[in-house]
Amino acid sequence: MTDIQELFSRPQFSLPQQDKEQALRGLLNDLTRSHQERCQDYRQLLRTLTGKDEAWADADRLEDFPFLPVSLFKRRLLKSIPDDEVFKTMTSSGTTGQEVSRITLDRTTADLQARALSAIVTQVMGPQRMPMIVIDTPNVVKNRNMFSARAAGVLGMIQFGRKHFYALDDDMKLDVDGLSAFLDQYAGQPILLFGFTYMVWEYFYNGLLEAGLTPDLSQGILFHSGGWKKLADKAVDNAEFKRGLGEVTGLRRIHNYYGMVEQVGSVFMEGPDGFLYPPNFADVIIRNPETWEVAAPDELGLIEVISVLPHSYPGHVLLTEDLGRIHGVGDPASGWAGKQLSVIGRLPKAELRGCSDTHAASVEEQGVA
Repeated sequence: MTDIQELFSRPQFSLPQQDKEQALRGLLNDLTRSHQERCQDYRQLLRTLTGKDEAWADADRLEDFPFLPVSLFKRRLLKSIPDDEVFKTMTSSGTTGQEVSRITLDRTTADLQARALSAIVTQVMGPQRMPMIVIDTPNVVKNRNMFSARAAGVLGMIQFGRKHFYALDDDMKLDVDGLSAFLDQYAGQPILLFGFTYMVWEYFYNGLLEAGLTPDLSQGILFHSGGWKKLADKAVDNAEFKRGLGEVTGLRRIHNYYGMVEQVGSVFMEGPDGFLYPPNFADVIIRNPETWEVAAPDELGLIEVISVLPHSYPGHVLLTEDLGRIHGVGDPASGWAGKQLSVIGRLPKAELRGCSDTHAASVEEQGVA
């Protein structure tokens, strides 16, 4: 059976889909058994979801693993480790008054997440650390023991750059003078940029337009992530995002990625064809929100994310509240193998109450959430 070290050692996005599924299946069976033994709440969940009380029996297909609705982590602290092994607690993003997910990490899981992100990012950008522009405020990171998804994203990415420059002040205004000085200092060198999608467009791109700046970032590479809803309201899609930034900055290497605090490290990276690809240690399934059956190719449904990284909490198979499609499978010869995912948006809340939340209702009835 493939172990997780082999999944790290292979170039990311290189595994043919059939080989990946075979490798993940054994690791997921082991994880499911482990969480069943170590997490009482998860044990109850399995009993509710499977109707069985005995130890987990191996699943033959990825779609046969029981999935938890991601919203469950907003209602209950699910962990498979004792309190004295808690290394870090992460929270999801949320506006004031909203419930947030709480994800408990031990050192093993935190290390796996960090190694996973490094394997993915360096596969795309190469091993060389570049001068880096962080499209955020330097105060984004405060409490290192409990921080938000936004702070976690920044902390996760800054390790791949050097001489970091934070492009925004506390009022989310572009630091024009600081940016100009930074670009003068590293003129002619490749530059790494990172930011959340809306902030990149609203504060960096529009800030450049307002300042009349057209910096030469043609040798740079931008990684960005986050929901598109606010930009969709402005009629900005992925194509327009790339066109606008390319026109103003010369950026051509722009990679969107899809990830969440409930499965940190298992990010799906955008390939040259515009599709999102899961790394070697993760996969994706699309489910019909009414029947829970696996959706047909190109059929719109709820995104289920699978990862073998979560060892400290039962987050290895999660049903998200995001809608997406799987368009096909990439060619390993191209360097981008695995399922080709596009994320369409969030399921409307009215429909959500009739779909993934109802999946969690049976758990609440058992007194678990």
